[in-house]
Amino acid sequence: MSQDSSNIILVTGGAGYVGAHACKALAAGGYRPVVYDNLVYGHEAAVKWGPLETGELADRARLDEVIARYRPQAVMHFAAFTFVGESIADPGKYYRNNVAGTLSLLEAMRDHGIGKLVFSSTAATYGTPETVPIPESAAKAPINPYGHSKLAAEQMIADFGAAHGLRAAALRYFNAAGADADGEIGECHEPETHLIPLAMRGVTGDTPPLTVFGDDYPTPDGTCIRDYIHVSDLAAAHVLALGRLEQREGFDAFNLGTGAGASIREVLQAVEKVAGKPVPHAVGPRRAGDPAVLVSDPGKANRELGWTPFSSDLETIVSTAWAWHSRHES
Repeated sequence: MSQDSSNIILVTGGAGYVGAHACKALAAGGYRPVVYDNLVYGHEAAVKWGPLETGELADRARLDEVIARYRPQAVMHFAAFTFVGESIADPGKYYRNNVAGTLSLLEAMRDHGIGKLVFSSTAATYGTPETVPIPESAAKAPINPYGHSKLAAEQMIADFGAAHGLRAAALRYFNAAGADADGEIGECHEPETHLIPLAMRGVTGDTPPLTVFGDDYPTPDGTCIRDYIHVSDLAAAHVLALGRLEQREGFDAFNLGTGAGASIREVLQAVEKVAGKPVPHAVGPRRAGDPAVLVSDPGKANRELGWTPFSSDLETIVSTAWAWHSRHES
């Protein structure tokens, strides 16, 4: 194929929620995203800014074919299973996909001479934190197979960096939320496990009442506090991290969060305000492994990536999510 490949980025999992938003940000930044996705959880309709190539990470022949055709200069790796409960019930599925799949991708990158990778990681690598807000230097002690699989992938990426010169950044998300302000893409998971879309489905009667897991935590209103980060801010961070790989060798990790938190009750109140209706919900017992507070220290990303979240106040997150939900799911 006779084409300029200098701006082509292979985006694994680019038909998914965060991956699709990253593709839009890449296109706005002058890149051409090529999506590689098995469409198990991704949506073909979310691929709008470049070609879609369907395939599995474990299928080296297919992966090699796509890489040889487009000759990408770098990879953004979003392809992963992300349901914590499922990972506990079926850990093999998560290690096969998230760990072995990442290994297949890393070996393909090595063999094709692709030297830059931005990896979609997670705050689940920290487990239950000893201190809050959580810095990147905090102990890595995952409490479920999903978190273990992502931490194992990070370690493999770092090892490939040491052995083969791979330049890589792992971006550890806190709670991704919201939707594209232009309404082109949004959050649509099946099954849905995220609080904000579940609350919105509850308002429109699409699901049974929401369960709040515990209201007796040592927080101001008794419910868990989490650090919500707008998906478009996450996408912007990926493009900044990609640019940083031009100047920096080795492996590094960055927290992506706001440094502030919102409680479950505050989120439900924000949904009720934008929807104009109450969110049906009941209080249940605490879930095992749910810390009272999970809030990031995003200072490193602010300093070293030049990243500042612009859309991650709770009102913007909820209003963009509601606009998407109202058009596409009600």
